[in-house]
Amino acid sequence: MALTTDVKAELVSIRNAPPTVRVAEVTAILRFAGGLHSIAGRVAVEAEVDADLLARRVARDLAEIYGVRPEIAQVQSASSHDGARYAVRVIAAGETLARQTGLLDQRRRPVRGLPNRLTTGSREEIAGLWRGAFLAAGSLSEPGRSAMLEVSCPTSEAAMALVGAAHRLGVAAKAREVRGLPRVVVREGEAIRSILSQMGAQKTAAAWEEMRQRREVRAGVNRLVNFDDANLRRSAQAAVAACARVERALEILAEDVPDHLRVAGELRLAHRDASLDELGHHADPPLTKDAVAGRIRRLLAMADKRAQQDGIPSTEDAVPAGLDV
Repeated sequence: MALTTDVKAELVSIRNAPPTVRVAEVTAILRFAGGLHSIAGRVAVEAEVDADLLARRVARDLAEIYGVRPEIAQVQSASSHDGARYAVRVIAAGETLARQTGLLDQRRRPVRGLPNRLTTGSREEIAGLWRGAFLAAGSLSEPGRSAMLEVSCPTSEAAMALVGAAHRLGVAAKAREVRGLPRVVVREGEAIRSILSQMGAQKTAAAWEEMRQRREVRAGVNRLVNFDDANLRRSAQAAVAACARVERALEILAEDVPDHLRVAGELRLAHRDASLDELGHHADPPLTKDAVAGRIRRLLAMADKRAQQDGIPSTEDAVPAGLDV
């Protein structure tokens, strides 16, 4: 919620937008935060928003652009966790305003989508449309696996219109339903940063991108640490298994083990955590890694062959359960 509040605070502070952009923004707010009501047989337009500053901005824009006199009232929130909410209402001249903003068509029928002139306007107007939609019903989560920018929509038609507007801005957005309610979602990190910036929330976009990069670096470090841990674990298990087999091989062959193979086996047991290359350096004279590996391999093969002939447990049977052989 903190990020959502930051975005809305930055967006509501935007001033001096061109008239057509202000029209797009306030129309989107009315569409996504409100609707039409019948009061005493007259059509009333209402938008319910979550901040007093936004309510006053909507009222000011309606008065300056359309010459109406809105009223602002604090209303009871649907949830005790939502905080105060504010309704901007236009009762007198409500029907005229509804026609002018595209909430009603010429036959007085409610429009389910968005006015075509808004979704096909200039990039600046479409950005204003998105700004209004987000101010009305948007949310932004923190970067991460489930990061998303989301706008709740009044109808599926409005959702599809908002998706089309996003595509005109070069942003990939998708419409979906959550518990029967239509929503528009932007998920990819670069797309979220782009739509935030184009709406006018450049500071929040930069902060969000910085958070995203930090998390990606941290996740990369964690993956490397986990990878190293897994490698160390596998190496330790392999060393335990190898030593168990060598001990069993020396036990099986006893006095019959050739001296050069015995030396290799005893090196393995004396330096249990050492690599084959390190074992070679401990030999006298020094041996190559391949020479050590070959001698240990022949020791085990000789012992397993003897065990098969004598019908006794092999070197592999000496490996503790759960370890690789």
